[in-house]
Amino acid sequence: MSEFTSSPLSSFVFKGRDGLRYAITKYLLLVACCCVGSLGLAQAPSAVLAPGESLGIFLNIAPVPNLRDLGGYVTKNGDVVARGIAYRSNEFYAMDVEDLIKLQALQLKTDYDLRTSAEIDAQPDKIPPEIRYVRLNVMAGEDLITPPDQINTLFQNPKLATQKWGGAKGVEASFVRLYRDFVLLPSAQKSYRILFLSLSDAANLPGVFHCTNGKDRTGWGAAALLTFLGVPKDQVFSDYLRSNDYLLPMHQKEIDAFIAGGGDPGIPAALFGVKQQYLEASFNAMYKRYGTIERYFSEGLKINATEQKHLREMYLIHGRGVLGAGSIIGAHK
Repeated sequence: MSEFTSSPLSSFVFKGRDGLRYAITKYLLLVACCCVGSLGLAQAPSAVLAPGESLGIFLNIAPVPNLRDLGGYVTKNGDVVARGIAYRSNEFYAMDVEDLIKLQALQLKTDYDLRTSAEIDAQPDKIPPEIRYVRLNVMAGEDLITPPDQINTLFQNPKLATQKWGGAKGVEASFVRLYRDFVLLPSAQKSYRILFLSLSDAANLPGVFHCTNGKDRTGWGAAALLTFLGVPKDQVFSDYLRSNDYLLPMHQKEIDAFIAGGGDPGIPAALFGVKQQYLEASFNAMYKRYGTIERYFSEGLKINATEQKHLREMYLIHGRGVLGAGSIIGAHK
């Protein structure tokens, strides 16, 4: 399903003291923003971080270590990708009231969920009710050996998982096929079209897109957008591989238990982490089918030249330094 929705499964309901604490903190944040003025509003929280660094860790939001700003990278032409407009993340399922209060720093307007319906039903996002929630099922047309919502269950049986998946090599081969489908699958093309067009509309920004771990479906989405904006390939891959820094520690207890239970020790990194060969599979499929990133956007995603130009104008800063969301979004209203 690819649609805008305000499903109650995706809204965090505050009651009693939690509700009062959330309301008071939100009010104080609004007062603080008014006091610091427009310059303060223009400064993204990630401005003090290097591109690709974890905002989840910086803001002390433990459930989302892979929450990151896509901005800050310098393109081949010397432009800068604006900060504070688009974020990538892992799922928002484990959020509590304190986490959501901290999340207010990003002033998010839209949450794009790239997971399957089964994943969402099992672990729905918990977000403030004022954030618009968008479901984009990238893998709706994918016939998976092990659906994402069943991976954790199988992972708890190390020997069976090793046998079913064919060891680390089998897992890697499955991900390579999956990454090709991120480019070629009709449901993926439809989802990424909606995502990128929506991310070019100032009314929806700042926005965050995510899947379960924020590394595969989210990884291709981030890599495709950064490549389209002109970020050099080495920086795109560096941004992609940083998911390993944030996700593998989060899954360390599961990894240790899996190996101790007799599972192939190479499986956890192949499953919970990312590998360069995965993203290369997406790019290889994209260049083989379309030739250029622009043709992928125009022919694969049906995003025309005018829409592509607007997307670049929205995200690229030309010789004005690294600004945040306030100035860029305000200019497009």
